[in-house]
Amino acid sequence: MNTHTNKETSQQIAAGPMMSAARVHQFGGVEAIIIEEIARPQPGNGEVLIRVGAAGVGPWDGWIRAGKSALPQPLPLTLGSDLAGIIEAVGPGVSEFAVGDAVFGVTNPRFIGAYADYAIASAGMIAKKPVWLGDVEAASLPVIAVTAWQALFDQAKLVRGQSVLIHGAAGNVGAYAVQFARRAGLEVTATASARDIERVQQLGADRVIDRSQPFEEQVHDVDAVIDLVGGDTQARSFQVLRAGGTLISAVSQPDQEEAKRHGVEAAFFLVNVTTATLTEIAAMLDAGELVTNVGAVLPFADARLAHEMLEGTRPHPSGKIVLKIGA
Repeated sequence: MNTHTNKETSQQIAAGPMMSAARVHQFGGVEAIIIEEIARPQPGNGEVLIRVGAAGVGPWDGWIRAGKSALPQPLPLTLGSDLAGIIEAVGPGVSEFAVGDAVFGVTNPRFIGAYADYAIASAGMIAKKPVWLGDVEAASLPVIAVTAWQALFDQAKLVRGQSVLIHGAAGNVGAYAVQFARRAGLEVTATASARDIERVQQLGADRVIDRSQPFEEQVHDVDAVIDLVGGDTQARSFQVLRAGGTLISAVSQPDQEEAKRHGVEAAFFLVNVTTATLTEIAAMLDAGELVTNVGAVLPFADARLAHEMLEGTRPHPSGKIVLKIGA
């Protein structure tokens, strides 16, 4: 018998089952992503282990890979946060989920760990997956849909009959914001590029303004602006708000002096993905009330290619980029 082979096998058994993961050992460009074999993790208190079917790819994954995360990110790490799959194991203190449950959501507050065969997720950041929804579609949703929901209802606190201007309405977050706003009985004005105007109308906007036109000449006294663009668009948005209105940005911190000058509130927020919000969104999906928008679907081995698409160095269809991982 070859003792060398035998020794390797016993080491693997001691280490427990292995899995593939897309990892970063040093921050940098797309080439920093390495797919390697690591030990399969075990869920701790309040956590579950998910056999990953698909993982969403978002701008925050690129920021983490490049070392530009808003949170400390000790290396090495496994990239990815949005995911969908089947619960494989349940940690102590988890009663709302069981082995075999099909779920979707986000891994953890650090937004890492999803680009792998198996991922640990906080039980408070996942929900049961709508029955008819495939893993790829479900993994495309969590961060962007919850961001749209929280911007409208938790941050701007909009209620039926109020008016909202949504910038970047054809983007991944914007498309959900338009649909949620419409469903909640809000009066929806949106900005989008000329080629996307028809699509944004179909999603439910009452009025869509070509983003190359000065929207501030056409919009007045709205209750809230949802800013998904930033920069000059954000700066010009103060003048379209009614006194006491609200500007909410998911992109950058608004100018507080400017807000004071216009007599409005203005805030930047980071998404907080929760079981409660995901469950609410899942109910809408179950009722057929939401249109999802998956762009490129790539095999797990193409994680680098997915990040090239994210950075715009590779062309890709509009919509969310998703890595298909499990069977």
